Amino acid sequence: MAKIAVLGAGWGTALAVMASRDHAHEVCLWSPFQQEIDEIRRHGEHRRLLPGVPVPPSITLTTELSCVSQAEAVILATPSFAVRETAKKMAPLLQAGTLVINVSKGFEETTFLTFSQVLSEELPEARVVTLTGPSHAEEVGRGVPTSVVCASKDVEAAELAQELLMSERFRIYVTDDVIGAELGGALKNVIALAAGICDGLAVGDNTKAALMTRGLAEIARLGTAMGARTETFAGLSGMGDLIVTCGSMHSRNRRCGMAIGRGKTAREAVAEVGTVEGYYAAASAFALAQKTGVEMPITEQCYRVCYEDKNPLQALKDLMRRPMRHEAETLWMK
Repeated sequence: MAKIAVLGAGWGTALAVMASRDHAHEVCLWSPFQQEIDEIRRHGEHRRLLPGVPVPPSITLTTELSCVSQAEAVILATPSFAVRETAKKMAPLLQAGTLVINVSKGFEETTFLTFSQVLSEELPEARVVTLTGPSHAEEVGRGVPTSVVCASKDVEAAELAQELLMSERFRIYVTDDVIGAELGGALKNVIALAAGICDGLAVGDNTKAALMTRGLAEIARLGTAMGARTETFAGLSGMGDLIVTCGSMHSRNRRCGMAIGRGKTAREAVAEVGTVEGYYAAASAFALAQKTGVEMPITEQCYRVCYEDKNPLQALKDLMRRPMRHEAETLWMK
């Protein structure tokens, strides 16, 4: 049994429930919002985000970030925009060598850094690992069998996270390809947004299958250009996460895309759905593609739909009219 602090009561609630239920860890769940904590305490569940998933009374609920000071492991599950701010606040409270498990996916908006890079800057004495893969909070909270990846250059730290959290219902694999694992988790949100647009346009299964397949190809192109291993994108943090996010109604990215495909502007759709990581990741991914010279046509069209109000059907037509190519081409740099 270990002392675990979970920061963020969305996805974090499911992980807190899993850690307490499957391992009997001593878990503290933190939210910066007193109202959120009060509602979980009152109803015994997070009714807005995880209805039907009981939060056991053994989990301590708090708005005090000092909960990290005695933790052997901290699970960081805040929205992407709050990762650096939360890390800054907990830095003076954290013991040196504490295991910090990041589950937030995406890029920092202003720097395009991955979150392990952000955490390494803000928490230089922590042992930072990334937990990612096809894992909807709604299903993890209910104990649905799930497999994910734990990534870190510090392989012993990744194996420690594996030991702490793996169970018969939550299988964890370890990798040292951190950039590959993080890019897969961030960029699949962009492709899922585009897949939702396809669903909203009602263009059919053929279109969506092509979009997912070619989307994975461009994710791998950018990833390898940034130092990742190609095979990582055929694994859980690449293909696995892409499948679940493009195909499930649990996915806010897909639901947002569906609203866009049905006629809403991207801003209207985001306001309707809530936090949509793919919307923000589209801007970062487009900038990274330009910076690295990697061709990412689906990402580019998604960016133009989201930020330039391009008509989604026109974006689809422009993708279909691109110059003839060989599928196995290796000359993918501009």
